[in-house]
Amino acid sequence: MKTNKILMIAVLALVAIVAVGSCSAGLFDFLGGNSTDTSLDGQEINLAAAASLKNVYDEKLIPLFQEKYPGVKVTPTYASSGDLQTQIENGLEADVFMSAANKQMNALADKDLIDNSTNIQFLENKVVLIVPADSNSNITSFEDLKDVQGTIAIGDPESVPAGQYAKEALTNLKIWDAVESKLSLGTDVTAVLNQVAQGSAECGIVYSTDAKSTEDVKVICEAPDDSLDTPVIYPVAMVKGSKNADAAQKFLDFLQTQEAKDIFTEYGFTIHE
Repeated sequence: MKTNKILMIAVLALVAIVAVGSCSAGLFDFLGGNSTDTSLDGQEINLAAAASLKNVYDEKLIPLFQEKYPGVKVTPTYASSGDLQTQIENGLEADVFMSAANKQMNALADKDLIDNSTNIQFLENKVVLIVPADSNSNITSFEDLKDVQGTIAIGDPESVPAGQYAKEALTNLKIWDAVESKLSLGTDVTAVLNQVAQGSAECGIVYSTDAKSTEDVKVICEAPDDSLDTPVIYPVAMVKGSKNADAAQKFLDFLQTQEAKDIFTEYGFTIHE
């Protein structure tokens, strides 16, 4: 009889240990531990994202996602949104596209290259006027650009959303004609930022998030509200025909978590409501 009691106690103890272990694992996942979902293992997400998103993705979001889904690899490609649009049209194997403007996303949607059911208006940004950090320039507003003697750096309006917004602002302020001959056109917003940071341009027009990423420039002012016809919106969507649709959807879901939104906000973006 005593042997049976000892055996019963041992069995109950083992059951308790297993139960506690299971609860602990569930609690770990609930508190934000690595995902136990292994169904995505071996998949790769090819992310095509505007150059202005490089810092937030490389430094925080991609490492965090891969921590949660260690079996999934995220491979980013950064460029101007117009360049990425062209690459996707020409067969770039992208699973997720995040543009710095609706123009490029809409162009791909019109060609049935975007899964529009996943297309969301996600982030907002601001357009700002910057000068080198050690500049003694007398520039205090966008209107002062007509009197600038040196170079003004902006993104190429033909392919760079930041350049398109810059041209829109300068046109609506009626100073485009006065500054056009002074412009240095960058291939993306990062190139514009670097021109100003290195002093090869007297000033430039970038997103506020780009200006925030370096101490080598300082912000003079934001573009006046009435100078832009539309807000600076960053849409994100899955590319149609994605070979890793399940993983791509997980990534889109992850971007919309409060944790990811807080990181975007930390880097100067605003969540579009």
